[in-house]
Amino acid sequence: MPDESWSPPIVLIAVDLVILTLRSSALHVLLVERGIAPYQGDQALPGGFLNNAAEDILAAAHRELREEADLDAGHLHLEQLGTYGAPERDPRGRIISVAYLAIAPSLPEPTAGTDAASASWRPVDDILSGHTKLAFDHHQILADGVERARTKLEHSALGTAFCDETFTIADLQQVYEAVWGVQLDPRNFYRKVQAVPGFIVPAGDERRTTKGRPARLFRPGPRTVLHPPLVRPDQQPMNLGVQ
Repeated sequence: MPDESWSPPIVLIAVDLVILTLRSSALHVLLVERGIAPYQGDQALPGGFLNNAAEDILAAAHRELREEADLDAGHLHLEQLGTYGAPERDPRGRIISVAYLAIAPSLPEPTAGTDAASASWRPVDDILSGHTKLAFDHHQILADGVERARTKLEHSALGTAFCDETFTIADLQQVYEAVWGVQLDPRNFYRKVQAVPGFIVPAGDERRTTKGRPARLFRPGPRTVLHPPLVRPDQQPMNLGVQ
């Protein structure tokens, strides 16, 4: 017979948001300063609890982004990043968080609201290096979000969205360097980009005037999925051939 004394545990549902953009050629994440306990005064990803039992989880993510940073999630593509439910992740009790990720260009300055004392864009490197501490398990959530964004640049044409309407391959390389957090060899990057059919296409006979050799201008091509992918240098397969 079933154990009639059993009752389901009390579990609360929350959402957390990893919103990434490029500012001054560096990858930035949206953070808020918590205005309430726990972790009052600490930096954190925007987010919060479901408003009520009938609220959809994605709708809660849109609402929290609007309430905590005054950003309209309707202009962002939020994709589910993961679910975080370690028993001790929140001192208030057993709380499971569904994290969402968005990476987009030209995002505006945020404005704090509700339980956030402030909201701002912060360099991702400062956080992942440990210079800026985050509340809860948000360091891990951010690290997972950055890794997802880096993988998206390997397999999709997302990088061109951060360039002007026409751009040079050097401009595109700066985007990849900022998101991947590595320096790339220009000749190797040029070769890889040109090896992906339909990734970028020449912008007519236009050239960008520089002090040296004129640089060709390109536009985004029709391909959205990159094949072959642009693999990060630290993930290049090792040469296992016999010497």
